[in-house]
Amino acid sequence: MKTKDAIRSTSASGCFVLAMSLLLAAATPASAQVAPYGEKTMGDPAMDRLPDVLNTVKIEQRLGKPLPLDTPFRDETGKAVKLGDYFDKKPVILSLVYYQCQILCAEDLNGLVGALEMVHLTPGKDFQIVIVSIDPAETPAIASAKKAIYVKRYGRLDTAAGWHFLTGEQPAIKALAQAVGFGYVRLPGPTGKPPLFAHASSIEVVTPEGRMAQYYLGVEYSPRDLQLGLVEASHNTIGTPVDNILTYCYRYDPKLNRHSLVIARIVQAGCLLTFLGLGSFMLVNFRRDFKSKG
Repeated sequence: MKTKDAIRSTSASGCFVLAMSLLLAAATPASAQVAPYGEKTMGDPAMDRLPDVLNTVKIEQRLGKPLPLDTPFRDETGKAVKLGDYFDKKPVILSLVYYQCQILCAEDLNGLVGALEMVHLTPGKDFQIVIVSIDPAETPAIASAKKAIYVKRYGRLDTAAGWHFLTGEQPAIKALAQAVGFGYVRLPGPTGKPPLFAHASSIEVVTPEGRMAQYYLGVEYSPRDLQLGLVEASHNTIGTPVDNILTYCYRYDPKLNRHSLVIARIVQAGCLLTFLGLGSFMLVNFRRDFKSKG
């Protein structure tokens, strides 16, 4: 009996030592990863608050408010246009991004394309798509390249006339962003590299009259909700506010190909899950040992 008890005791001790070793191993690299981001961009990542810069980066849902349709831009061919050129008898899907954004803006547009693939309406025929860059340094050539990518990804090249990728000067961009309620902040970036912008991700549906009808926040959009929003907007019906759960594009780190804010949260969540998993492992083994002794 003593031999068996000794074996059980040794087994329990071994489980404890193994669990603690794994916990320490998991915690060490996690803390090593989080600390540099906190130093560079976030302060103390353990604090459950947004970086100060993101306090001004918000989406204010200005439902029913008009857009400045006389605002001048250039389309992807370099042609001078006005925002109102895309408003006649059809609603408009509007999105403010910047084309050289390396992470979230691409996800925003990919989410739009993915939703449109399941919407039973046709760009150009039933509605227009207007994408506007918030970076005044971007050119029609950059806009044209992006249009080609997303029209091809959508898979219906015959709808290209319904997609419009615009660039403009700072006063025009500012006027449109304020009318939409789209907050963004330019961030300092490496010399010789494209500028960085902190902003939230969203698309908007606008009535044929140029009034804000509905907001869709995040980077994945419900095809059903989007189709309903387009149908309602086509009758100049204004929708209702949605929950302000925002996805931020903030401080892209080209060395890591990640967002600092996002990856720190992921690391923290991973550490918590590791701790809970190892805790459960230890509890099960201790209970099993005690039952065997009983």
